[in-house]
Amino acid sequence: MAWIVLIVSGVLEAVWATALGRSEGFTRLWPSVVFGVGIVASMAGLAFAMRSIPTGTAYAVWVGIGASLTVLVGMLFGGEGFSLVRTLLVLGIVACVIGLKIAH
Repeated sequence: MAWIVLIVSGVLEAVWATALGRSEGFTRLWPSVVFGVGIVASMAGLAFAMRSIPTGTAYAVWVGIGASLTVLVGMLFGGEGFSLVRTLLVLGIVACVIGLKIAH
């Protein structure tokens, strides 16, 4: 159960990070609300997962999922450039997250 919560929390990290960028310095209401709800839920899930997953592993997986999805959302919907190199680097992060799960 902790791994499922950790994965969902990583997805929520991408949600709050994306919302933060779209809040324009907290001047737009709904992206700011999504940011607030997302960060609280994401941190709560991370804290729950850390009850049974070591801190270093949990944090690395959480950040890896969040960072990878945030880059993907940026490339697909945020006007960030797409390149083969960026895609391969993100896939490297994903491979490392999978490796941490397997090693645990």
